[in-house]
Amino acid sequence: MKLGALGEDRLLNQILLHLPGGRGPKVFAGAGDDCAIIEIPESKKCLVLKTDCVVEGVHFVHGTNASDVGWKAMMRPLSDFAAASALPQFALITLIVPQQTNVAWVRGLYRGLRRAANRFKVSIVGGETSNTQGPIAISVSVIGFVEKRRATSRRGGRSGDDLFVTGRLGGALKQKHLKFVARIAESRWLTKNFSIHAMMDLSDGLGADLPRLARASKVGFDIELEKLPVTRGATTDNAISEGEDYELLFAVAPRDRNRLEREWRRNFPELPLTRIGSLNRKSPVTDAKQRPGFPIANRKLPLGYVHFQQPR
Repeated sequence: MKLGALGEDRLLNQILLHLPGGRGPKVFAGAGDDCAIIEIPESKKCLVLKTDCVVEGVHFVHGTNASDVGWKAMMRPLSDFAAASALPQFALITLIVPQQTNVAWVRGLYRGLRRAANRFKVSIVGGETSNTQGPIAISVSVIGFVEKRRATSRRGGRSGDDLFVTGRLGGALKQKHLKFVARIAESRWLTKNFSIHAMMDLSDGLGADLPRLARASKVGFDIELEKLPVTRGATTDNAISEGEDYELLFAVAPRDRNRLEREWRRNFPELPLTRIGSLNRKSPVTDAKQRPGFPIANRKLPLGYVHFQQPR
């Protein structure tokens, strides 16, 4: 079987079965979550680790401004830190480029990496370089910490929870996918003031990422299409399937809904927060191949971006 027939999620399911460790008494969240979150003995904090990459032709096109590529390469793992409500501290950069790459382009790339890192006081402490025949790839590994009581993952959603998303969805590939800012400040505010049961960032589209949260939490979901916060100029299908939004999707008890919406408007007046549905007791989507769409109210929408199966 080829990877194109398998897809990312089913591939990971096969790989993770044979990895040592994974989950245990010291692992709060492991492989398959947004970040690895490791408990530190006799400490109130957990260690948080994340690695992510951008690849030419997948995450950016040839000729893209190098500084913008660097910004995105750093912000992608920082967006996963937001999903864990964690604070990043250190980063390692692996640069894989052809030998004919212009030195000025690499300098511009690192300007973007530094700008994004400085936004959240992250220190770039090392990395690696390697030659390739192409395409260009940049991998960023980030290390940080989160308080045990504030750590979030995909696994804690409960039947009846309200589902919220920050910002607007769809159209990111034309507008903000090179300019977004990780929602770390917002996620930290959320876990300081509310009990967030489950949270993740939307990088592959709501149609791919929401079923992942439901599977991890062992619940189903209901979505109200008319309430999706769609970016101006985008469609509902775009909001479901395009990805690259880097907004937060989270589950919270319905008793907190009114206070959350009221206090959010007061603290983040420029950033929408929208209730889009709820979690329920229905069986979660278990296999993207068996259900190759995003079923909502008897309407099947595109699933979202799936690595190995779709071009960006």
